[in-house]
Amino acid sequence: MADLSVQIHDLHLKNPVTTASGTFAYGEEFIDFIDVNKLGGIFVKGLTLENREGNPYPRMAETSSGMLNSVGLQNKGIDHFVNVIYPRIKHFDTHIIPNVNGFTIEDYVKVTEKLNELEDIKAIELNISCPNVKEGGMAFGIKRTSAVAATTAVRKACKKTLIVKLSPNVTDIADMARAVVDAGADAVSLVNTFLGMAIDAGKRKPVLATVTGGLSGPAIKPIALRMVWEVYKAVSVPVIGIGGIMNATDAIEFMLAGATAIQVGTANFIDPRVSVQIVDGINDYLEKNNFTSVHQLIGALET
Repeated sequence: MADLSVQIHDLHLKNPVTTASGTFAYGEEFIDFIDVNKLGGIFVKGLTLENREGNPYPRMAETSSGMLNSVGLQNKGIDHFVNVIYPRIKHFDTHIIPNVNGFTIEDYVKVTEKLNELEDIKAIELNISCPNVKEGGMAFGIKRTSAVAATTAVRKACKKTLIVKLSPNVTDIADMARAVVDAGADAVSLVNTFLGMAIDAGKRKPVLATVTGGLSGPAIKPIALRMVWEVYKAVSVPVIGIGGIMNATDAIEFMLAGATAIQVGTANFIDPRVSVQIVDGINDYLEKNNFTSVHQLIGALET
């Protein structure tokens, strides 16, 4: 095999394939389908300070080449993760990376402080970009000042590798990336979902109870790919690419655009085995093209 290992600041991944928060639960739900230890990492579903029931139903809808969701960060809170979930998954031979959410900066900091105490957690993903909640979430990620404020506060509290997840719902994604890196981000992940909506013409009503939700899947890939390329040129920290990655070819394209690692999201709902298939597919591509290391792909796009 070629060398598939990559480095995200202090975080060493055995390969560049990880799973996106909210699409892979806590990993244990997939062990009947794949060996999760073959993955570079698992970004677990979003965590908040308190228990959160999420948004009312219906909160998911299929669209042309994608899906809308407005789940709204449903989870049982950080203490449940620390006391119940973490002991069940910490033995996985892959990185478990919590996705940290908050409705105030103080929330972000408190969740981060609790995660500091978990020895087997080496990194967190700061989610300032969720489009499915009315308070906080994307509001932090679409304004430069609030994105910087949230990143700065969490950087002071965080003892681990800090990955900041960026919203695509901004005018200049490269400028936002530079801002959070200057505020202390060790890496950036992008993109989160695009704000969209679906309408039932027969009922003349929105499909989602919340009217709008986050669009993901193949429909967003060309835009996400462009944003990853722009951010790669703008910052010196590792970039993690997200957005419509359905197979190994998609993943390779993101790496050519500058991604050090990728996250598989919506594809997990279609085929729970897809993430490990992408690992194998990247290795096959490297061997067929006589590459010895996956690093030869990163940013190798010829323009």
